[in-house]
Amino acid sequence: MKRALIASLVFLVFAAIAPAQGPSADAQMKAPPTIDQKTAGMEKLSGFFMYYWDARDGKLWLRIDKWNTQFLYYESLPNGVGSNDVGLDRGQPGKTSVVHFERSGPRVLLVEENERYRAVTDDLEQQRAVQQAFAQSVLWGFEVAAVDGDSVLVDATPFFLSDAHEVASRLAALKQGNYHVDASRSAIYLPRTKNFPENTDVESTLTLVGDNPGRWVEQVTPEPRAITVHEHFSFIQAPLAGFHVRAYDPRSSFFGISYMDFATPVDEPIVKRFIAHHRLAKKDPSPAVSEPVKPIVYYVDRAIPEPIRSAVLEGASWWNQAFTAAGYKDAFQVKLLPEGVDPMDVRYNVIEWVPRATRGWAYGSAIDDPRTGEIIT
Repeated sequence: MKRALIASLVFLVFAAIAPAQGPSADAQMKAPPTIDQKTAGMEKLSGFFMYYWDARDGKLWLRIDKWNTQFLYYESLPNGVGSNDVGLDRGQPGKTSVVHFERSGPRVLLVEENERYRAVTDDLEQQRAVQQAFAQSVLWGFEVAAVDGDSVLVDATPFFLSDAHEVASRLAALKQGNYHVDASRSAIYLPRTKNFPENTDVESTLTLVGDNPGRWVEQVTPEPRAITVHEHFSFIQAPLAGFHVRAYDPRSSFFGISYMDFATPVDEPIVKRFIAHHRLAKKDPSPAVSEPVKPIVYYVDRAIPEPIRSAVLEGASWWNQAFTAAGYKDAFQVKLLPEGVDPMDVRYNVIEWVPRATRGWAYGSAIDDPRTGEIIT
């Protein structure tokens, strides 16, 4: 009788446990929703990377369909702090990186490639050895929320609300206070979140809060313990092949790129340096002077007041004299940015107006391809 009772108790315990295990296993095997199902009712914006805006939850969902494919990631500071001493100006450029997306099960990684160490050779073993010798950097990890074939959908909101421009670090280094991003006072900034054929751009309003604000910060912010700036994120299509690199000469004033090439013969310098420049080619290489296949055009910010605007248009146009001397006709052109054209579109080079509370020098910058030095914009 005891044996039968024990057997009955064991059966009841097993029966009670088994149903609890069943749904959990089924839930784990349940397929994720499709992208159309997940994004129903959201605003869809097509471009280099398609994304969806969820107005109800204030989230930006990114559709990823390019795997292990290089593209450029560029961050900048469109709305700055306003102090020349702090140096966080309107339109300040940030870092340009070569990145790609990788997927492992439900996890998607945004990986920055290490372009400072290379093996420029067709030997795959040498290339692999250098890749394994030097670290890459995973910039962010995303969770897959929906799947459609080879495409996945991820919530990219936390990434776009991060301090990629390192404003807090800059303020701390200058002893202007210890700040951090306050998520409750930060959001995606829709007026400058746009998609284009060659670039996907997202902008965020970031509020950094902190204590012990410095004198420079106090001079330019209405509430020094809450500094609100804008940070901009750009995913840019990598330039096509065919760009001709130009070696750097220390006697010149050019900026550019450098890297160590471990496929270099032992009797040659291992460090390679190349200047940054635009892609430019003649329509007809035969004559001494020829029109370019595609001219380099710079557009002047419409916010520049007169008479400074006219002076900028004229002064920047003087660069065409150098291109004429190099054998190009009307290769460098300067125009006023047309109305309706968005300066965020990487197909346009823009000379931007930067007001400051204190006087400071103008400076130039460019988004260039870290692999070759090609200036994109």
